[in-house]
Amino acid sequence: MFAATKADKPTMYFIGVTTGQSSIMKLFPLWAEALGLGDVQIKGMDISIHAAPEIYRECVEFIKNDPLSLGALVTTHKIDLFHAAKDLFDYTDHYAVMFEELSSISKQDAQLCGHAKDPISSGLAMEAFVPDRFWSKGGEVFIMGAGGSALAISSYLTDPKHGDHIPSRIIISNRSQARLDSARKLLGQINTKTLFDYRLCPDPADNDEVLLELPDHSMVINATGLGKDRPGSPLTDRAVIPFGSLVWELNYRGDLLFMQQALKQKEQRGLHIEDGWIYFIHGWTQVIQEVFHIQIVGPIFEKLERIAMDQR
Repeated sequence: MFAATKADKPTMYFIGVTTGQSSIMKLFPLWAEALGLGDVQIKGMDISIHAAPEIYRECVEFIKNDPLSLGALVTTHKIDLFHAAKDLFDYTDHYAVMFEELSSISKQDAQLCGHAKDPISSGLAMEAFVPDRFWSKGGEVFIMGAGGSALAISSYLTDPKHGDHIPSRIIISNRSQARLDSARKLLGQINTKTLFDYRLCPDPADNDEVLLELPDHSMVINATGLGKDRPGSPLTDRAVIPFGSLVWELNYRGDLLFMQQALKQKEQRGLHIEDGWIYFIHGWTQVIQEVFHIQIVGPIFEKLERIAMDQR
């Protein structure tokens, strides 16, 4: 657990599980220099998965009350932190309220602000690899994991701006029924022709069975966190991914077992495989914009992307 000590310079925090292993710890100083942010720093707050509510409240209250603590990016704990500390925020954006999660903590005019940036950052990441009119091929989406990333991806894929170019069905699986029930409640607010299907899959073999239902040219996503903070995969080695599908491993570090399983099938099954690197870059730049009150678009974003690629 992070020991809260008063910041001696402008500080952004990373609230996660194993933050010291993240590439952002090396990237942030380089990005800060490129953005001209001056003498700033990043610190990790490591918290166990599904920690007690008072721990999340302690972290948020510290950031709120410490003058040089400017904000934070939240990963893994987005939903738990929202439910534990939402009353501490002076402002929460539309996505945060709708999906009951927070990925960004910042300050504006003495107010503590909370944003859910994943619907934006996941959309930007998908725009980089999902072909135009891909869903006209009849494919569906299978998201393993019912946390904040699953909600964000579902929101983007069913956004009215896409018109009829949306998947016909999104299947979301999870190991616990409670998280599935929450996802059903929150995604039920979306007005879309896409059918949502929720599956309780306590074992990887259960996800294997769901895969067999999918048509070719689908999208299969690991949104469980397995392969990053915890070893493993939501699938077994016997899983067969539908032909011509897009495979998205949201993680970019760890054992990435799910991605390794997909790579073994890549040629035979005609798969396109993405890891979470571009999602990682968009996720961080979206929050840095809020924390430091700057715009990271166009050539500026491209510069940060080049720096990230050089460090990978």
